[in-house]
Amino acid sequence: MACDLKTPESSDVAVGVSRRAAHEVLSADELALFSRFGRERSFMAGERIFERGQVGTQMYVCLEGGVDLDFGRDLIVKRIGAGGFFGELGLLIGGHARSADASAASACRLLELDHHDFERLVAHDPALTAHFLRAAIVRVVHSEQSLIHQLRRRNHELEAALESLDATSRQLNQSEVLAGTDELTGLYNRRALASYLQTSRLKGELPALGLLLIDCDRFKRVNDQYGHVVGDRVLQNVAHALRARMRPGDFACRLGGDEFCVLVSADHAAEVSRFAEDLLAQVRSGMNQAGQVPPHICPVSIGMSLIDAQGGWNDWYARADDALYEAKRLGGDRVHGADPLPFAPI
Repeated sequence: MACDLKTPESSDVAVGVSRRAAHEVLSADELALFSRFGRERSFMAGERIFERGQVGTQMYVCLEGGVDLDFGRDLIVKRIGAGGFFGELGLLIGGHARSADASAASACRLLELDHHDFERLVAHDPALTAHFLRAAIVRVVHSEQSLIHQLRRRNHELEAALESLDATSRQLNQSEVLAGTDELTGLYNRRALASYLQTSRLKGELPALGLLLIDCDRFKRVNDQYGHVVGDRVLQNVAHALRARMRPGDFACRLGGDEFCVLVSADHAAEVSRFAEDLLAQVRSGMNQAGQVPPHICPVSIGMSLIDAQGGWNDWYARADDALYEAKRLGGDRVHGADPLPFAPI
């Protein structure tokens, strides 16, 4: 009886092919993002999309049908199916001469994106765009290795492309950081907070032990009496007081307006309470040092709650918000802990 034996070498080859295939097509999220900003074009079977040697500035994503890439000489014609993409070097590098003829293998629908569309992708979702770029870099590396193996020729153009893509990837990583930063205060913003909470959830970890909600007391009066320039400076100084108390593992965020939050990393509830009290003292110290008109900082109210594994952000926030409301009701410039947590107002 004949049997099909797989050697270790054949298994390694299969794994390599599988890994390469993962970089050949867009994920569902990437396809949705590209579809949002690209333009749909239709081609008949045999119709030329671009020619080898032609300088191109667009990339394409195959939505339906197939596209053949003919690199000439003795290289195998490459078939791009639904979800696959091609021509990305023309988009990312600019002034890049196409390395293959691209023709519709059958009636097909494609997404076309130019440099302006790609800039909009970066602005809308830098993290997902960066993920695509990394996959594109991996694909370029694999293509480079294949060309070297088949033709053993110089590959300076692809090396330059890799350097350009790597620089673009670094810029996107920086853009991703900036996208999660509040422009006025330099603290994290809601977007970064959502990403931090999601990362903790995927790891099966709690994001912290305690949650503090901080709200500036009578901030509207500051804005109305002295103007928004003074109001902005007050918010910046509150943020500075937050940073002065931060420790490794803590996460500070401006939620919007004059509301801030801190996820406090601690081993015991008493540490969360002590952090809040120290923060309040830091703000009070700034008020005593300033003593100026217009004000440089304003008093704050702080609501505290502990984070438990059974709840989620909405539950934690609601408890801390109730505590914040009580701190405000009692006159502000104080810390209040959510019941029944072991906190005492100060």
